[in-house]
Amino acid sequence: MGDGGFFKGTSLEQDSRFSDKQKKLLKSMNFPAEFNRKVDLKRVNMTVIKPWIAQKIVDLLGGEDEVVVNYVFGLLEETDLDPRMMQINLTGFLERNAPIFVTELWKLLLSAQDCESGIPAIFLEQKMEEIRKRKVEIFKVSICIRI
Repeated sequence: MGDGGFFKGTSLEQDSRFSDKQKKLLKSMNFPAEFNRKVDLKRVNMTVIKPWIAQKIVDLLGGEDEVVVNYVFGLLEETDLDPRMMQINLTGFLERNAPIFVTELWKLLLSAQDCESGIPAIFLEQKMEEIRKRKVEIFKVSICIRI
């Protein structure tokens, strides 16, 4: 017995049949540069982001799907949030729309963490535009009443 009592063969790490499929997938896919930045969800106002998530999923799927919406909420509660893994995990539900959704979501999260209010800048701009339009409509109505 010249083998020193060690087991012969290969370990799980050495056998390609049992390799980590997600690692291979991560290496083979291209991701946007924004995915290199980390998001601190403590600095993000999630009450503003969650309705956007629900509406975006409805738009992408063509109907409501609470399972997918709750799954995304669950992914956002993970301690080590990784947009690459989020995209891979959502591909089964959103198919070719998964990269679009995760990229938009990640950009919103990055914008939100950079704002003091925790609200993405684009949401603030949209709200300001909405207020401006209301003021213009009110002004037009007041002019029509005077005439």
